[in-house]
Amino acid sequence: MAASTATRPADLTVDAATLIADIEAYLADQAPRTAHPLVTKTTAELVAEALATPPAASEQQAPTLTAPNRLWRIIPDWALALTPARRLHGAGRAITVTQHLELTALVIQQYGWHRGALRSRGGARCILGAQAVLYRLGYGDEATAAAAGQQMQNVLRRRGIDEPYHRWNDSSQRTLDDALHLIREAVTNTRQENS
Repeated sequence: MAASTATRPADLTVDAATLIADIEAYLADQAPRTAHPLVTKTTAELVAEALATPPAASEQQAPTLTAPNRLWRIIPDWALALTPARRLHGAGRAITVTQHLELTALVIQQYGWHRGALRSRGGARCILGAQAVLYRLGYGDEATAAAAGQQMQNVLRRRGIDEPYHRWNDSSQRTLDDALHLIREAVTNTRQENS
């Protein structure tokens, strides 16, 4: 059966659209502001913005995703590229290495973390599996994912670990906190390199 004629459950379509909408909202918030504020805002908006209490730094950088339901978590990764929401973005959307790393952490937080394989039967993902979700949905390309992987590998090398990050993830002593800490340290290092 051709992929374009396959029927998909309604909740799969909603979850795909929700996940992509959440990622898009995060990326829109991260986009650099190139226009002068006076060009895009009214005086009332500027006054209200100036008087508003700025959000904490963690609130500014922490995107939120709606947790996917069980069906969305367990479909094969190749099927992510066939979702109607994914097709809206064509061949893909360029994201930075920092954004890729942050979104990798979010996928792990939402789907659950796994070791020993790219994914569990219940849909939990390892670090590499979470990167695959982003790639299949069209966020970033192979070069972005490879550069993000290199950043995580650099963190491990600084710790004196030569093992590839995906094998490090699969170690029996590894925990969810270890995996997220690795990703977040890579985010911090990438930001420092780019500033």
